[in-house]
Amino acid sequence: MIPVAVVLETDERWRIVDEQRTTLADLLESLPPSGWETPTACGDWRVRDVAAHLTLASRFSYGDLVRDWVRARGNMDRLIHDTAVREAARPTAEIVSNLRAIVGSRRLAPTTTPREPLLDILVHGQDIALALGLHRDMPPAAARDAADRVCTMRFPLRPWPLPKARLVATDIDWTAGEGKEIRAPIASLLLLLTGRTPTEPSADRAGA
Repeated sequence: MIPVAVVLETDERWRIVDEQRTTLADLLESLPPSGWETPTACGDWRVRDVAAHLTLASRFSYGDLVRDWVRARGNMDRLIHDTAVREAARPTAEIVSNLRAIVGSRRLAPTTTPREPLLDILVHGQDIALALGLHRDMPPAAARDAADRVCTMRFPLRPWPLPKARLVATDIDWTAGEGKEIRAPIASLLLLLTGRTPTEPSADRAGA
């Protein structure tokens, strides 16, 4: 069952994106050099690669897309990976500065909708925080909006299969899917929907 989307108003969504970008820049700015090299759950990406990826969406043009599409031989996953890794070679202070520079920007990456920036900053912000053993708040209404987007997205193509389970949020009104029930805060369910294994807080499985 695909949930009926409870979509945030556009201005509220962008307000949360700006808030998340600002607090993530603050977190990154406080890291020692070793923190930037910490591996994350995003394949071979380190914290610096994830952070660099988050600075690109508002600066990536259709010309950039065509150039990097050719360079990646038409493989979108490779394009996303390689552009982030190249950007991550910049000094860490410049990466932080680039993230702060897009606070207030409403520009979208090519082929994306206005809902992708929220999904991107919420999930990748958690990738960074969890890799560093830190807690990072995720507003439940924002997480629900992002979870709805993952469940209903047709384009851009969703890169992860949806869990074969009935997901039930314990902190906000939201349910999706069929099968064995998994109950957890919506932030944990969003991580599950995007191919992560949530570790904080743990999900409760009913009927096991």
